[in-house]
Amino acid sequence: MTDTPRIHLGSLLRTSSDAHAAGALDHLEYQQGGQTQTLRFVRPAAYRVDVNSLGGNEMYLQGSFAPDIVMECARCLRDVEVALDLRLGTLLRYDPAVDEPYLEEAETGEEVLVFGDPDLDLSAYLAETALLQAPLTVLHAPDCKGLCQVCGDDLNEGPCEHMAQVPVEEIDDLLGTPEGSAHTTQNPFAALRDLKLPED
Repeated sequence: MTDTPRIHLGSLLRTSSDAHAAGALDHLEYQQGGQTQTLRFVRPAAYRVDVNSLGGNEMYLQGSFAPDIVMECARCLRDVEVALDLRLGTLLRYDPAVDEPYLEEAETGEEVLVFGDPDLDLSAYLAETALLQAPLTVLHAPDCKGLCQVCGDDLNEGPCEHMAQVPVEEIDDLLGTPEGSAHTTQNPFAALRDLKLPED
């Protein structure tokens, strides 16, 4: 198993030969907002990368990456397995002044991965590609009941003692009245029927 996905491009830069890398990853670490983040996988995820020279300091990366990533259920925070099958493809540009690889948009609209170390760490690129293709939110089950907003108990495990203590109106304010619910809103004009006007 590979700890860090790397591809060595020194020979390619000197001789314009192709470069290849392959392996399996059980997680990826990347930087976001100055903090190290970890993208977890359910099982080792295979990747393969091939890089071809385009002349000068430019080249093209293509390959495949098939991670089963771990996401959190949007309601109860349980782990959810999300299978991805990614086709990789991006332009590369070597710039020895660059400290950390980064993506920028070329004039053609394509993304370019700019790097300065010929021993290229692909962690951030693979993580960003996976996260962009992953759904924004997932549920562990379509009927997930979520967590109690008072004590945090998982309501999928059974009813919580706080459920009976929360007024229906408060639940409606927080979640909205469920579609098809028997709960109805009082007619705002109903009180006018009982209103007595002062006599002249």
